[in-house]
Amino acid sequence: MWKKIASFILGNRIPILVVIALTTVFMGYHAKDVKWSYQYIRIIPDDDPDMIAFNEFQEKFGEDASSFVIGVKDPKLFQLDNFNKFIDLCEDIRDLEGITNVLSIADVPNLIANRQSQKFEIEQFFKKKPSTQAELDSVISKVKEVKAYENRLISKGGATAMLINMDPVVLNSKNRTAVMMKLEEKAQAFAKEADIQLYYAGMPYVRSIMASKVKSETMIFLGISIGVVALVLFLFFRSFSPVFYPLLVIVVVIVWIMGTLSLFNYEITILTGLLPPVLVVIGIPNCIYLLNKYHQAYASGLSKIDALALIIKKIGVVTLITNTTTAIGFMVLITTGIKAMQEFGIVAGINIAVTFIISITFIPIVFSYLPAPDVRHLKHLEFRPTNWLIHQLEILVLHYRKVVYFFTAAMVALSIYGSYKVTAESYMVDDLPEDYHVKQDLKFFENEFSGVMPLEILINTGRKKGYMKKGYLDKIEEMQEFIGSLDEVSPPISITTFLKAANQSFHGGDSSYYKLPSRSEMTYIMKYARNSTDAETSKMANAMMDSTGQYIRLTTSMADIGSIEMDNLVDNVIRPKLKEIQGKTDIEATVTGSTLIFIKGNDFLIKNLKQSMLIAFVLIAIIMGTLFGNLRIIILSLIPNLIPLLFTLGMMGFLGIPLKPSTAIVFSIAFGISVDDSIHFLAKYRQEIILHNYDMKRAIIMAIRETGASMLYTSIVLFCGFAIFMGSTFGATQALGLLTSVTLIVAMSTNLTLLPCLLYTFDVNKDAMQPVIEGTDTFYFEDEDEEIDIHKINVNKED
Repeated sequence: MWKKIASFILGNRIPILVVIALTTVFMGYHAKDVKWSYQYIRIIPDDDPDMIAFNEFQEKFGEDASSFVIGVKDPKLFQLDNFNKFIDLCEDIRDLEGITNVLSIADVPNLIANRQSQKFEIEQFFKKKPSTQAELDSVISKVKEVKAYENRLISKGGATAMLINMDPVVLNSKNRTAVMMKLEEKAQAFAKEADIQLYYAGMPYVRSIMASKVKSETMIFLGISIGVVALVLFLFFRSFSPVFYPLLVIVVVIVWIMGTLSLFNYEITILTGLLPPVLVVIGIPNCIYLLNKYHQAYASGLSKIDALALIIKKIGVVTLITNTTTAIGFMVLITTGIKAMQEFGIVAGINIAVTFIISITFIPIVFSYLPAPDVRHLKHLEFRPTNWLIHQLEILVLHYRKVVYFFTAAMVALSIYGSYKVTAESYMVDDLPEDYHVKQDLKFFENEFSGVMPLEILINTGRKKGYMKKGYLDKIEEMQEFIGSLDEVSPPISITTFLKAANQSFHGGDSSYYKLPSRSEMTYIMKYARNSTDAETSKMANAMMDSTGQYIRLTTSMADIGSIEMDNLVDNVIRPKLKEIQGKTDIEATVTGSTLIFIKGNDFLIKNLKQSMLIAFVLIAIIMGTLFGNLRIIILSLIPNLIPLLFTLGMMGFLGIPLKPSTAIVFSIAFGISVDDSIHFLAKYRQEIILHNYDMKRAIIMAIRETGASMLYTSIVLFCGFAIFMGSTFGATQALGLLTSVTLIVAMSTNLTLLPCLLYTFDVNKDAMQPVIEGTDTFYFEDEDEEIDIHKINVNKED
């Protein structure tokens, strides 16, 4: 079959090039419409109970992670000139398109009980800018008397926060970045003029920062990966053509990736943004194997066309299998049931197939038009350092197998020990470096306000206006006091907060009345509330309960304490206590919010990635079985590719790298790539052992010599290509770069040392590879593609 494919490719060179050009132009046309994602990746499926609760909460109360927060802790803020500039800043931010509300100490509302009209009214503490320092100090002291703002707007440590709400439509669109840039520009101008340090936090800000960096890093790493690959190729081949045309293949693949995203209506996320530079690295090994084999065949005496036909026949089937295993490493992510992962796996799988098709056609066709290689082009075949290293590998395999086994056993034992140190933990912003200002600012808010990560309690009272049922308000208040007592959580806000503030207002602002009103006080307060027509009062009420009064929102924020502590806090502390408080009443309290969904999503993703890894292992084992038809070979080939994964897991334990989505994804991808070396080696080994009458020593030496250089070259390309991601500002990308590059370089080592040793020691089964025709001094064997092409091999008596 592959002989016919080779004839078809070389016999239809112009039509194939035209098809490649036209399809690339078509994909390029659609690539211009690809969009960037501005939403958080949804991981938990919609039928998950926690996701159902979160969606129900959002239907009733909207987006819970729409607040951008600016913090200040500087006495200079309360100097008259600076404070008036702060008032101007609040007004400027409020006027920005996409900003729905601004709440700060400069424009904080005051709830007033109007005795004459018997209703509550909203007035601003600062009706105008203060004209004297004494006036400013007087108003600030009054603001501090309002207990509802304590530790919410003003911390015990003297810090104050400006809460800025964004329109959800703007929040989830490309316009968010522009709004955030204008907002930050105005804030920084104030900070510089007033000589006051500002702190920034909130999910919109973090999302904006990450989206911008994903966009910039995608382009940066794409350029760096192409440059690194070009440099490595030039160092290997020392000529222009073997560098330029493989890179042209990669450019075509990049166009296809972007076109595929656009055609499938997928957006560029932090995951799919990695595909162009990743496939640059993955696609080049195809070209290296093809060109290296082409030069070897030509150097052995074949004509240029015969050599090109040979690489299609010999390398084509092996490359097809290796690309299939690589694609499996990505496409098993489809089984996670997570949309973002599915999109990543689908696009990667499709374009790995495209990479194979283009490389197996474009490279032979182009080089058929180029002049035949001369002595200068073939020098790399006699590159002394490479030949010396391969010779050392031969000596190691033939004479020091026990050393290899001992070293491998020690590495496995150490890796197993290290793997027990691995913890599965993730943070909301752990993708950003520790010294990045976003993380530093987040620590400020955690110290002053117990954090800014949204956490919600949705309370179902069981009936309309259920909060009015006797004793239910006490239950809600008890829940609120419990949540507020937790060190990791800021004081919550709910309907009881409003009622306590109303009670304080009803009693002339006396802070001692900041408590739930008595039954008689409640009668007056509810009367005042019903008579209130102020839009702000209605807005506050709607933010705390739904239109029916059945569902009450208890909203708070918390520190980014990590998934382990978060799970423990929610499952072992909050939920049991809430259940205890609700008792036998109809009240049902559900913990939800973006923070909980994010943390649970990471746990859900890690679990599914483990399943995907198992699926990848089974599928690749089946492919190996189909290719080699020998159970012993399958087992021996998988061992050298599982040990690198174990080594990486152990390294994570020793280095304190936690198991999280960005690190768990490495294993299935790296396994799919690393097993390629085994396939190339075993394919050559199978051929050589037949050709040399089952002389295992000779077959292993020939396999190392024939594939060793290509394995070294491709592994170095892969290592360098993935290692560049370690320069990313994202922890996820750094982990992908470090762990994948280490895994692949270890896999190369085990496939060039341990695999030959295992074959030499255990593969003595000749039944699967019997000769077709046998003579006395000469053996004839059918070519592995089962065509009529017969090889004649003379064997001396010593063999």
